Amino acid sequence: MANHALLNNVEHQHLKINPARSTHLGDGVWYSETFVSEFRVAQAHYPIFFTKDDTTNTFSPVCLYGINKDENLFLVNQQWQAHYIPLSMQRLPFAIATQNTMQNGVATQERMLSIDLDSPKVSTKQGINLFLEHGGNSDYLENIINVLDNLHHGLEQNQPFIKTLIKHGLLESVSLELDLVNGLKHNLLGFYTINEDSLNQLSSDAIAELHSQGYLACIYMIIASQVHVRDLVALKNEQLKLQKHAV
Repeated sequence: MANHALLNNVEHQHLKINPARSTHLGDGVWYSETFVSEFRVAQAHYPIFFTKDDTTNTFSPVCLYGINKDENLFLVNQQWQAHYIPLSMQRLPFAIATQNTMQNGVATQERMLSIDLDSPKVSTKQGINLFLEHGGNSDYLENIINVLDNLHHGLEQNQPFIKTLIKHGLLESVSLELDLVNGLKHNLLGFYTINEDSLNQLSSDAIAELHSQGYLACIYMIIASQVHVRDLVALKNEQLKLQKHAV
């Protein structure tokens, strides 16, 4: 259970962050949310699909890192083996919080930075300092603030993108059967992707609208990204081979 607190340079002056990447440090997730603004770089490394929250009936684009729950195949020797780490993973163990404030007599919500104090990444003994000796932000913390700012705007951009995909009937559930080196077949279920048949049947006006919004390029990036499913299978097969030799 996360234990988030608003970050400040008095109570948290001596906190440090372990920059390593591993399952025991909280990076062992098989997918995380991605954003329209990072599709171009993310699609070069990861397959992009969509998940659906059945409670709210909302969709989110995600980068896939594994083929099983709690499995991140990019974690090797406490490093993330890809040239780009998505924003939703870069930001850990930080998050965006809001605080009610009054400005000129008007109630507003101010974005604040919070930290999960129970995260295994957080320490007072070793790691990267959050604050300078006299209280200013470290370069690391300034980068985190920038990451969270990009993430905030990314969330805002995702909503109209998803609404447009739904409007044109462009989302469909997907089931993939993956062949593993141990002779077993693995079914990847629970994700959604672009319905290419529906895309190809759109009118020229609808295509022009998607293009003018910048969404047509995003759609094709998502489709192209799914070639990386075979990369995940290759990573999983390599993992299985190493496990077999270790027995």
